[in-house]
Amino acid sequence: MNSARYLLPAIFSLLLVACGGGTSVKPDAGKTQTPTMQQPVPKKGGYYLDDGPGDNPPADIDNIPDAVPRAETPLPRANRPYSALGRRYTPMTEHSPYKQRGVASWYGKRYHGQKTSSGEVYDMYSMTGAHTILPLPSYVRVTNPENGRSVIVRINDRGPFHDDRLIDLSYAAAYKLRLIEKGSGIVDVEALDTNGKTIPATNIAASPQASKPAAPGDQPLPPAESNAPANTMTNAMNETAINQPVAGDYVQVGAFSLKANGDRLVETLQQHNLTDNVQVENWYNAGTYRVRLGPYSSRQQAEAAAAKIKQVLSTNAIVIRQ
Repeated sequence: MNSARYLLPAIFSLLLVACGGGTSVKPDAGKTQTPTMQQPVPKKGGYYLDDGPGDNPPADIDNIPDAVPRAETPLPRANRPYSALGRRYTPMTEHSPYKQRGVASWYGKRYHGQKTSSGEVYDMYSMTGAHTILPLPSYVRVTNPENGRSVIVRINDRGPFHDDRLIDLSYAAAYKLRLIEKGSGIVDVEALDTNGKTIPATNIAASPQASKPAAPGDQPLPPAESNAPANTMTNAMNETAINQPVAGDYVQVGAFSLKANGDRLVETLQQHNLTDNVQVENWYNAGTYRVRLGPYSSRQQAEAAAAKIKQVLSTNAIVIRQ
């Protein structure tokens, strides 16, 4: 009886450990343990299609320096009037006041390494942007009014060709403005001069980004020559725009079979300040590269410009009507 009195408590203790003591029982090695936390699902945001951040971004994107405004020659072909997705655009050909509020989107790895409308290669980690009408190249300050963050970017591409968007930003620029997670957001865009100062925005109305779609009676644009890249323009998103001539009086200075010869003449005209704040371009048509300036506001202005070019360069210059 005495021995039984000591054995009963011991047996009772062993039963408690076996039934309720989780630390004393090893888990079954053959069973898979269920994780207690789910992996977070990455947000897709509002970027294009299957676009997104790069796989190996720089360590500190916030330290990527802003673009530094400087004097650059506008690119004639990239600043010609053009048509894209059924709308017509007339780019600015000189640095003018511009201030607009609208939606900014961004493009990343899907378009990284593609050619922009300016001919440069898109780098998602550089401070660049795309705009429909600002000169290529030019510089703007982009501000996120929600958080006060501001960046300076170099406009080197055309787009976005969507009614609800004002500007496309590189991944780096959008990151610094904290637009990455949302994919897009409201921003203020201000044109800067070559010293990085805001061009005075006196009496500026809201700038239309494009004209209305062509009416059914409008003449269709001529088909682009298959071997004439100067008649088309492609942005980093592989969207093709068709360059479109504007009616008016032009001054034709030369005609060449080689594009390089026309490009050299364009540079000479610019170096001698003979462009008179009009567009000068090496325009391809019917197998020939024609260097021309215009359109001028009147035939008298065109004739005066032609006479000045003849005097300075001792070359033929004729007035033509487009």
